[in-house]
Amino acid sequence: MSQQGYVATPPYSQAQPGMGGYPAGFGSAPSQPLYRQYGGPPQSFPAPPTGKDTCLWSPIPPVDLLFLLVLVYIYSTEAPQLRYTSMQYVIVRLHSCSVLKVDHPPLAFPAGPGPVQSPQAPPTSHLTQQQFQTAPPTAMGHPPMGPHSSQMAHPQSPLAGPTMAGPQSMGGPPPMGGMGRPFPGPPPPGAGGFQQPGPGAAGPPGHPQQLQALLPTMQPLLVQTQVIEDDQAKRGGQVYTTNLRGQVPPLVTTDYTVQDQGNASPRFMRCTTYSFPCTADLAKQCQVPLATIIKPFATVPKNETPMYVVNHGETGPIRCNRCKAYMCPYMQFTDGGRRYQCGFCNCVNEVPAFYFQHLDHMGKRVDFYERPELSLGSYEFAATLDYCKNNKPASPPAYIFMIDVSYANIKSGLVRLVCDELKTLLDNLPREDGAESSMVKVGFVTYNKILHFYNVKSALAQPQMMVVSDTAEMFVPLLDGFLVNFQESRAVINNLLDQIPDMFADTNESETVFAPVIQAGVEALKAAECSGKLFIFHSSIPTAEAPGKLKNRDDKKLINTEKEKTLFQPQKAVYEQLSKDCVSQGCSVDLFLFPSQYVDIATMGDVATHTGGSVFKYSNFQVERDGQHFLSDLRKDVEKAIGFDAIMRVRTSTGFRATDFFGAIHMNNTTDVEMAAVDCDKAVTVEFKHDDTLSEETGALMQCALLYTTISGQRRLRIHNLSLNCSAQLSELYKSCETDALINFFAKSAYRAMLNQPLKTVKEILVNQAAHMLACYRKNCASPSAASQLILPDAMKVFPVYLNSLLKTGPLVGSAELSTDDRAHQRLSTTAMGVEDTQLLLYPRLIPLHNMDVASDVVPTPVRCSEERLTDAGMFLLENGCSLFLWLGQACPPEVIQSIFNVPSLAHVPIDLRSLPELDNPQSQKLRSIIDSLLDQRPSSMKLMIVKQKDRSEIMFRQHLVEDKGLHGGASYMDFLCYVHREIRQVLT
Repeated sequence: MSQQGYVATPPYSQAQPGMGGYPAGFGSAPSQPLYRQYGGPPQSFPAPPTGKDTCLWSPIPPVDLLFLLVLVYIYSTEAPQLRYTSMQYVIVRLHSCSVLKVDHPPLAFPAGPGPVQSPQAPPTSHLTQQQFQTAPPTAMGHPPMGPHSSQMAHPQSPLAGPTMAGPQSMGGPPPMGGMGRPFPGPPPPGAGGFQQPGPGAAGPPGHPQQLQALLPTMQPLLVQTQVIEDDQAKRGGQVYTTNLRGQVPPLVTTDYTVQDQGNASPRFMRCTTYSFPCTADLAKQCQVPLATIIKPFATVPKNETPMYVVNHGETGPIRCNRCKAYMCPYMQFTDGGRRYQCGFCNCVNEVPAFYFQHLDHMGKRVDFYERPELSLGSYEFAATLDYCKNNKPASPPAYIFMIDVSYANIKSGLVRLVCDELKTLLDNLPREDGAESSMVKVGFVTYNKILHFYNVKSALAQPQMMVVSDTAEMFVPLLDGFLVNFQESRAVINNLLDQIPDMFADTNESETVFAPVIQAGVEALKAAECSGKLFIFHSSIPTAEAPGKLKNRDDKKLINTEKEKTLFQPQKAVYEQLSKDCVSQGCSVDLFLFPSQYVDIATMGDVATHTGGSVFKYSNFQVERDGQHFLSDLRKDVEKAIGFDAIMRVRTSTGFRATDFFGAIHMNNTTDVEMAAVDCDKAVTVEFKHDDTLSEETGALMQCALLYTTISGQRRLRIHNLSLNCSAQLSELYKSCETDALINFFAKSAYRAMLNQPLKTVKEILVNQAAHMLACYRKNCASPSAASQLILPDAMKVFPVYLNSLLKTGPLVGSAELSTDDRAHQRLSTTAMGVEDTQLLLYPRLIPLHNMDVASDVVPTPVRCSEERLTDAGMFLLENGCSLFLWLGQACPPEVIQSIFNVPSLAHVPIDLRSLPELDNPQSQKLRSIIDSLLDQRPSSMKLMIVKQKDRSEIMFRQHLVEDKGLHGGASYMDFLCYVHREIRQVLT
């Protein structure tokens, strides 16, 4: 056991501290009618001294509002050029007339065009209530108001799970179900629920039915970027110690350092709430999902302690005799150290003689700080032969590169690009820390309608090709010489990589196979008795006569119908069995696709998803334009930290258990999570349910145990432990919620549900469950307030903006303008994402660069993801982990364009700019530094796209401005808040 640099600190079991609040600030005045400048001096509103909730709006004096509406109507009809000015005046008056009720910390409130005074007007209720009761315009994207639609909480809810308390406790219609377990039967009737906006214009300004149109013109009060800034200011740069049970960690966007003192780092485990309800009834009442997102191989920063490996020799890890939980900080030693009581099942076990140690006066072992498994939340055990297949030591894994050499890939230059890159990339195969070279073996296959295997044994002068044309009965024609050590066979491999592009240069074969390619990889690993990964470079739908042949089933007529879900359902039969074979052998599949048309990613990518692999897509690939983007992805994929042939089990203390799992996984039973491979970017989301009452005194404990094979062929157990609070008070649950983890759960559960239910039903259920969560908080936890006020828990105040973004994502939009393959690709990719990645995907970072300090190393603070934050003279960088845009305003100063692009004006910036020129000036170097740092932080590469204001390419950029109305359907943030508020009121009435 390595103990170098290991310093333990006092035990983790201390009292739960009080919850802190979020400081608040206010934005600045708009600089011009359409775009608004970010920044400005902060202002603040006085807040009432009590309570723990946040209110969005309070009533507005009717006389004031009536006067303002008349003013707007006159100016808008008689003097259209004054329309915007009059609307701005209305906004200022609305701000000054309303009472901003913030009982916990004050929220950010963007300032209007002029100074805003602290509101003093006494609240009245009827007018603001009317705003939420009036039927909104069709163009707003919401259904007409009326009695609450029964289908929003249909008894036969298509997604089963915890339900809200009945009408006796909550009022309103029957509750909806949780996510993820579809019920049989038809979808709920009716047209209610959250509707996507349709085309059409609103009526004349000031029209009574357009009263609610004023609300979207107001800046939303719940500023997501402000919440991130506040958490960074409060907890950024600090050491987060894990010695407190149920401690809520910093946001995923905050820069912090973790010191493990008994609970796993939030980099490894992050929960939707850190205070579980004590009973199942409370869980059903609040409908907050009880889940944790586990990223077993999460990257640990260099300034944090690496994982310790504990080796007990042939005895192996110490485990509870009853529940099989591994030794951890939750075991209580008794009888002078001779016995220990399991913290999970309370079973009393004998301490093995070799493990005995005396207890101190506090009842703690005297070697407590010398053993990571007693004082840390995360550590590893060296596994014995009992944990290996067939009781044989594991072998180092193998990487097999399988290249589609059909006409399309040869013509595009892809085959030559891959072969040239592999000559240097194979020197960077993953290796154990301190090892001189990698122990990973490599093999090579090329294919079109038939497969070509290559013997690259080091003793050969030239590589040898062996052809398998019978794809129905796949076999590997050679054993010795196919999987080799790269260092030993370098010369032969480089010779092969030089020959492959020329060997197939004159091919006219356009048909390909796919399933037999994967089957060949599985057979090769099986023959070598090792696990491994297949890197498949493929370009077209497999149409050759062979197992797994696919047909084009991309039917746009199915969109927005009951059968739309079939577009995302993988074609079973061959591919389903193929996934099982891959997992059984520990064979992970990484798929690099280069399609020029539909390839059925829903089916082809399904094998990769179920084997812990990834799918990369490069549409209409061109080497000059997309080559560096693809090579960056390939390098990251080959070099990343990874474990193979993995099985994960999540154990819990008595009273609750793990019931559902989401991720790039396969499950043969209800408890064992099987992964052919798990890398540093993959996460598994686990949902929990009660099976008994939880104790406030002992809390809730969970342990994730991952058995896997290392890159050097060692079998290990990686253990992560986490302890949570339990409470009979719903207010504690809401106070301990973690919004980023919540939206990860909602996204994964919705994307799985869409395989079995119409998209409309899935979206209705998402909104309905959110409404029930917030309605339960308002009824049971919030201080009394007018029904017209939107009350949100402080810990969930930006949840609506994330949920609205989720509803506008490609998989859930249901637009014929979006490619079916693109939608399927995003659905599959999100399935295995961790909390950081889903947070960024659903709320991209919009970074202003025109005012950046070139002398500082700090990246400029992101602004709200809305068109209103753009400026004509500005330059903004937008990234969401998948896409990277550099937006240039029409009035961007020529000197800035010159310093960045080395051209005299914006008009001279080329549309197909492939990379930023390397210029020797501070602005150019600063921009390049920012982009490089963002690319280093993300799991995959992002191709930089230059976007000019008002150009056609701006459409792609604007669809990521998630606070605005969606280009392919979906409400703006403000519209969505109005809609959610109505749903909450329907639940409560």
